[in-house]
Amino acid sequence: MAIVFLLFLVLCFIILTNFSFIWRSRNSILSSNENFAEMPRAKLRTITRRDRQLHCGSQISCDRTQLRYDLCSVNGSTVLDPTTSTFFVVGPANLNSVEKIKPYPRKFEDFIMAQIKELTITLSPTSPPCQIQHSAPALVFSVGGYTGNFFHDFNDGIIPLFITVNTIFPDQDFVIVVSEAPDWWVTKYGDLLNTFTRHPIVTLKDTNTHCFPSAIFGLISHGFMTINQTLMPNHRTFLHFRALLEKAYNQKGLNLNPPTSSPGWARPRLLLASRKGSTGREIVNENEVIKAMEETGFEVIVFEPKYNTSLVESYALVNSSHALVGVHGAALTHSLFLRAGAVFLQVVPIGVEWASEAFFGRVGRGLELEYMEYRIGAEESSLVEKYGSESLLVKDPHGVQVQGKGWPGEIMDIYLKEQNVKLDLRRFRKFLKIAYSKARRFMDREG
Repeated sequence: MAIVFLLFLVLCFIILTNFSFIWRSRNSILSSNENFAEMPRAKLRTITRRDRQLHCGSQISCDRTQLRYDLCSVNGSTVLDPTTSTFFVVGPANLNSVEKIKPYPRKFEDFIMAQIKELTITLSPTSPPCQIQHSAPALVFSVGGYTGNFFHDFNDGIIPLFITVNTIFPDQDFVIVVSEAPDWWVTKYGDLLNTFTRHPIVTLKDTNTHCFPSAIFGLISHGFMTINQTLMPNHRTFLHFRALLEKAYNQKGLNLNPPTSSPGWARPRLLLASRKGSTGREIVNENEVIKAMEETGFEVIVFEPKYNTSLVESYALVNSSHALVGVHGAALTHSLFLRAGAVFLQVVPIGVEWASEAFFGRVGRGLELEYMEYRIGAEESSLVEKYGSESLLVKDPHGVQVQGKGWPGEIMDIYLKEQNVKLDLRRFRKFLKIAYSKARRFMDREG
């Protein structure tokens, strides 16, 4: 018995040594490539290289060194009890251990992480009986937090899922297990999720126990709306992600006849992502802007997507268009549906220049769109009426930042929720003419 125990300790030492080397190599690559300076927020927790653990024999491992996410894995059989949000791993009686994880990739944001349900991975001598056996490993993540906002659905969910799958499951043989999933989320994104895996989705609303040969907990994020191909084993880019959307939503039979009042397909189609009725960033002279667009030569369709809008229909409309225009906001996430070569014109209010570039500028270039920005002047912002043209909020948005931390929440709310725009039509028409020329060439080229 003593010899068996001694051999067990030697085996543990070998596993721990190899595992530590692998994690060190992997993290040196990740840390050298990720840009942590892109976070203009007032509350970032301090991330240190700690809590990297391996439980010998059970093969439970966790990497908690990344800024945006934690990643845990079980390299062996595990049983999920959804009623307690616990994954059981059977191990020796003398090796009881527990790991906790919130598998949502906004680890840097204390406020939202406090709302994410914590999952438990426990090593114990026994586990609940298995009711549903799966042949593929589990990929476990949360869709709580900001889910329901179309931008966050992609930024914090779908894009990290794409990155994680291509990093860990390139053969796509895995089961999606989601925590905190509203019924509408599974329905809305079902077509897209089915392109990632052939296995049915498991939610923690189920009351049956599920057994998996192994499991990964958490999603890998490369940053805001970012797919960094240098960190991807197969060098995937936004163009590969775009192909996945095409596979999920391109329904050739969908009827897309334009309105009867439209001049038809002879003019480039422009979608105006309207924020009318929204809290902040509304174009107050929208009717005049639409008239200017039509006079420039566009067929204009006002696009007002809702949370329950069919993604098949949205994709068909955006994908068939030649230009998308709108003020910075979640609806511009639909730019992911544009074809390469289409025009994407983002109207940038005062104070959101960084976010406009980080969220949508890099997407526009990554998808090979004709990306353009119209940065409003102070006279086009409603903040002038409320705070005056000499206010730092208007004259120098960077001057009201907390040094090294970005804007406090109340300042961000001013720029995002209190600010509306009234476009200077004389100046904006110049951008429309350039956009029309690009859209016309794209339309002619596409036939």
